Amino acid sequence: MEDLLYVIPANSKKEAIVEMLEAHPEIKFVSLVGIDHAGNDTDEKIPVRIFLKDMDDFYAGSAVQTDGSSVVLAGIATLNNAKVDMPIDPSVNWFVDYNFENYDEETEKPIGTLRIPAFLIHEGKRVDSRAVLKDTLDYVKKELLNIFHTTGTISGLEHINGADVEDICFTSATELEFWVKTPLEDANIEEMSASQVMQEQYWQRTHGIVRNALEQAVLLLDKYGLSVEMGHKEVGGIKAHLDESGRMVSVCEQIEVDWKFADALQAADNELIVRTFIREVFRMNGLEVSFKAKPMIGLAGNGEHTHIGMGAILKDGKFVNLFAPKDMTKDFMSAIGYGSIMGLLKNYEVINPFVSATNDSLNRLKPGFEAPVCIVTSLGHTPEVPSRNRTILAGLIRDVNNPAATRFELRACNPYTNTYLVLAAIYSAALDGIKYAVTKSTADLLTELSKEAGVEAGYLEKERAYRSEKDVFEDYTDEERNRLFGAPPATVWENLSGLDNYPEKRAAVCAAGAFTDAIIEAFKAGALLRWKTELISRIIPENRDIVRACKEIVSDYVTDQDSYNWNKINGLRCYLAKDSIDEKSLFTLLKTALVEGDYETASGLQVEMYDKMEELKALYDSYQKNMI
Repeated sequence: MEDLLYVIPANSKKEAIVEMLEAHPEIKFVSLVGIDHAGNDTDEKIPVRIFLKDMDDFYAGSAVQTDGSSVVLAGIATLNNAKVDMPIDPSVNWFVDYNFENYDEETEKPIGTLRIPAFLIHEGKRVDSRAVLKDTLDYVKKELLNIFHTTGTISGLEHINGADVEDICFTSATELEFWVKTPLEDANIEEMSASQVMQEQYWQRTHGIVRNALEQAVLLLDKYGLSVEMGHKEVGGIKAHLDESGRMVSVCEQIEVDWKFADALQAADNELIVRTFIREVFRMNGLEVSFKAKPMIGLAGNGEHTHIGMGAILKDGKFVNLFAPKDMTKDFMSAIGYGSIMGLLKNYEVINPFVSATNDSLNRLKPGFEAPVCIVTSLGHTPEVPSRNRTILAGLIRDVNNPAATRFELRACNPYTNTYLVLAAIYSAALDGIKYAVTKSTADLLTELSKEAGVEAGYLEKERAYRSEKDVFEDYTDEERNRLFGAPPATVWENLSGLDNYPEKRAAVCAAGAFTDAIIEAFKAGALLRWKTELISRIIPENRDIVRACKEIVSDYVTDQDSYNWNKINGLRCYLAKDSIDEKSLFTLLKTALVEGDYETASGLQVEMYDKMEELKALYDSYQKNMI
């Protein structure tokens, strides 16, 4: 497989592309990859001969159109106005996706599909997620160059002359966590929870088919130039067993794969292809992969920590990390770094809707599972001793001996977060903070970022605190966390409401013009439709099945405790799922509110349903265990 073509490099000339494809006849198809507002990617099988014949039309966007009403472009591409053009993007890498289960008879090589990132154009306007990120980065770059060329010395960056800054680069990377299991195996939640608490799995050896699949995935990703830095066991899972034939069964493990940073747009494209290849490699080994944020309630969810960096290219070609200060032992960050994290934290209420737009994503963000629940950062106790506080939303990562490594890590994202939109929102918010910070000293900015709630500040909000070096889960009560750092949204509706409730913050994120009102409203409409549909068609029916399964146990020996537990359980069952003429169940009230569009009421009922279901499951578990 060494002579396969894995990547066509960014900005390759058309003549070179033709030459590469003609030299690799095993590449039979082309697929244009557009990204809708939910982060879904398009995929087609277009014969390579058509691409080679009409290449100019593919670049112009006139060769391929799609039905925009069939992807998530709510309110933009409608049934009576659905045509969407798909011009390709030559500025990023193009990857070849090989089907290792279907070989070309002539070349005896696996058949490949060249996946080409593309934009989605409706009525002459780019409306897709990739375009939002690309246009945002172009705007932020222009504004930052203007700041450097017009502002005097920037605190913490005294070692560079603003006039020498020729270009700005945005570096990003994501870490991918996922669960793998053998098909049709039911997970023992209680056993895995105990294993998780006792830390029996984290960074342990992988075995058998899981080891094979992980090693194959890492090697494959390296062939695509993604420079995998590590693949390892995560905190979740249980030990697998061998059946009589020596086959591993009851496989259920959590894995993480990390790879090298890239330009922000390329990083988002890389994440998409990594997810695709990992799923395929594990599937060929007989393993199912789940990238869901919280595939199993009560166990560790899948995060996708997102790293954000920013650098300047000087006229002499030198790279300077704009977050790192001149003296790494004196300052945590430069003024640019302080401004970026302050912008992220201050405006997070309008970033969070893009980070967590599904029921599943919010299920992961609960105290006690190392997932952030409130808007707070950590810098470290001193610049000489960096901290790695895992309980905060966005932390500063730095190495005193390696300024180039200075960056922020947003810990709230999950594998199905739309990274394109999140990075666009983050860099827009960062620019908002940078514009405030560039005229301030690093000392003053540190004081403001470290302020206590109730203290007036020039940029950050008076009633909030924004920094903590403590364990946010253990060292604060729920009430204290909510008061200091803001109450986290409990439902998709609450989270999306931030886009309407904070108009000034929305304006900061929309300053580039890439997040148009039409795109934001389309994103909201699509997310609300998925929230509503999932509740009605999946979550309520699944909960109803759980209620039905909680049946009274017939036993020759029933104690007063058993009778008490069953009466309480049955009361909860009726409250949740049993209608009468005069009184409707919680399930019915929730479904009615959703159908009628009363989302505020539905949001509250959803929270109540989750609480009651957890109470029911705990009670029934106790009831069962007391039976002999």
